[in-house]
Amino acid sequence: QVRLVESGGGLVQAGGSLRLSCVASGGTFSGYFMGWFRQAPGKERAFVGGISPRRGTIYYADSVRGRFTISRDNAKNTVYLQMNSSKPEDTAVYYCAAAAFASASATGYDYWGQGTQVTVSS
Repeated sequence: QVRLVESGGGLVQAGGSLRLSCVASGGTFSGYFMGWFRQAPGKERAFVGGISPRRGTIYYADSVRGRFTISRDNAKNTVYLQMNSSKPEDTAVYYCAAAAFASASATGYDYWGQGTQVTVSS
């Protein structure tokens, strides 16, 4: 059983930056593909991006490519989401998730964090 805990959310002005962290415990972190998702009020949970276990491949949704950066530190069991050039439409609850294989679908993930709220003001 893998436990994921996100942190780093908050309020940021448009154009600003935030860094989200997700710490894993209870499993072999380095063996999992790690994804970031977000869910805005009234909308479905959407894939933001993901990173392969050895950092060889990183995927991004078109809506965040060039603004967000995903990284991981397997020694610290942590995956990060660096959010730059934030936009009001980035406002959502952000979740990290762990999967056995790379996936852009929420159904492909076995473990989820509780989420952290990010609000981007205009």
